Amino acid sequence: MSTTAITKRFPLPGGRPFHLILLSLAVSSCGDWLYNVALLAFVFQRTGSATWVALTTAGRVLPVVVLGPIGGVLADRYDRRRLIIASNIVRAVLMIALAAVAALGVPVLFAPLLAAAATAVSVVEPPSVAASTARFVADSELQRAQALRAGIGQAAVVVGPALGALVLLASTPAIAILLNALTFLGSAVAVGSIAPGPEFRPAKPEPGASHPRVLDEIRAAVDALKGAPAAITLVAADLVCSAVYGLLTVTLVLVSRKVGAGDGGYGLLLAAFGVGGVTGAVVTARVAAPERWRRTLALALALVGVPLAALGVVPTLPLALALAFLGGGGMVVGEVLSETALPRLLDDAVLARAYGLVFPASIAGIVAGSLIAGPLLALFGLTGALAVAGLFVLVVAALLLHRPLSTPEMPRVQREVELAT
Repeated sequence: MSTTAITKRFPLPGGRPFHLILLSLAVSSCGDWLYNVALLAFVFQRTGSATWVALTTAGRVLPVVVLGPIGGVLADRYDRRRLIIASNIVRAVLMIALAAVAALGVPVLFAPLLAAAATAVSVVEPPSVAASTARFVADSELQRAQALRAGIGQAAVVVGPALGALVLLASTPAIAILLNALTFLGSAVAVGSIAPGPEFRPAKPEPGASHPRVLDEIRAAVDALKGAPAAITLVAADLVCSAVYGLLTVTLVLVSRKVGAGDGGYGLLLAAFGVGGVTGAVVTARVAAPERWRRTLALALALVGVPLAALGVVPTLPLALALAFLGGGGMVVGEVLSETALPRLLDDAVLARAYGLVFPASIAGIVAGSLIAGPLLALFGLTGALAVAGLFVLVVAALLLHRPLSTPEMPRVQREVELAT
């Protein structure tokens, strides 16, 4: 079946430019997860050290947390199409260099350094894509569009590592990393196929005005978020779910052993969370009315908190997989709703910078969750740690949702005027 036929049968929000953005995201996201498996396998093969693996993982994560706000500033200053293309091309070059490190016996120290450089270059892409999506997609389709983006990310969590494992069975980490370089080039080609236009251009500054300092621009984004309480609520819910995911990256190993699946069950449980996330994104796409967001988010956080606590006492792998599926479905809802709310509640001129704050905060939540797992396990054991975490999610949900979510939309005419000028 051709792409055109598939699109007619299963219509996507937006037009061809947004569909190409989705294609770019799908290709590079799967490549990223494939590369993550290969990179960590290579580092462990070369060093036999969990410390080196941890340093490499930190190199992949920390640049997003530290430089993410600057990525948002750049996306509000320069043409976003050019930023996305340049980011993908530079990352492809860095992947080729990293493959050379893996294949030629270059000192392993270069692996975390190149991984960190690739992540640093990537920080312009998420805010550029988020701000462009809000322009390419009509307001009435925005939630479906964000759900598709989230669903692709969740599917990549399942598909990417599986592809990485298959590639490593048939070849070497260097080949897998080179394949990731190809995905970046494919992503650049997809975005490059979109004609340049006002949808990619940041809002124009006042005539004669110069760009303010970077810190002042970041502060303006913080102020804009403070002025949108509904967005803060949804972003906070997403951060809680990110922390839960970080906690689970550690505790699911113990859950897998507890239900008799050994270490091999860990991947199955993570995959169940990913499949649940895809399903949750599909369901959330159908709940587009803002007046239903509060009820939807309450149900979603309950689907996170209750299964999380139950994972500590579940007796069998099938039941654990079912709980993981439900939890994954709940966790994606906050992401979809927050990314839908931001374009509706914030001025277009500050949207990319705001996303440049929200996205790295979500990554930081994952890191924080993984770091707190150890102390929780030491204090309460597996069952107690998951029970405490599940109760925490439910308490936070009650605090966040004690008042209605008010989500007025930015007038469509305002955005059209901005694009025309």
